[in-house]
Amino acid sequence: MKEFTIVKIKEHPKFLPEAAEWFHQKWKIPIEAYIQSMEECINSNTSVPQWYIVCDDKKIVAGIGVIENDFHDRKDLTPNICAVYVEDSYRNQGLAGNMLQFVCDDFKNKGNDYLYLITDHSTFYERYSWEFICMVQGDGELTKTRMYRRKL
Repeated sequence: MKEFTIVKIKEHPKFLPEAAEWFHQKWKIPIEAYIQSMEECINSNTSVPQWYIVCDDKKIVAGIGVIENDFHDRKDLTPNICAVYVEDSYRNQGLAGNMLQFVCDDFKNKGNDYLYLITDHSTFYERYSWEFICMVQGDGELTKTRMYRRKL
C-alpha cells in the first residue's frame, strides 16, 4: 500500500490557493470562506482553525479541517472536525482513518481533550474510536444529524 503524507496548511501556506479550491469543489462552500479560514489558520497562534491535505504527486486526493463549530446548534461541543473527503479512487486505502488519527494526535498535542464531528454516516466513524453522543440541529437543516466525540 502506498504511503501518503498529510500536509498541514499552517506549515505549508503555498498550498492555500489549491487547497481552498479543492475543498470548495468538494463541499460547494464559497471559496472565500476557505481562503479566510486557511489564512486565519496560517496567521494565528490559536489551534482552531486548522486545515490538512493529502497529495499524490502534486494532486490533492484527500483533506480534512478543524473549525470551532461545524454549523450546528451545539456551540458547546468544540472544536469540530469538518470537510473530511477522500477522492473516490483513493478510498478504502486507510486515508480517512490516517487523517482522523493525525488530526486527533495534533490536537492532543495542542492540549485538547476531545474533538467532535457531525455526519450522516452511522457506522464509519465508530471504526476509528469515535462515539455517537447525540443528534444536533444543523444551521438551516430540516432534520437533525449525528454528533460524534473522540477522547484524545
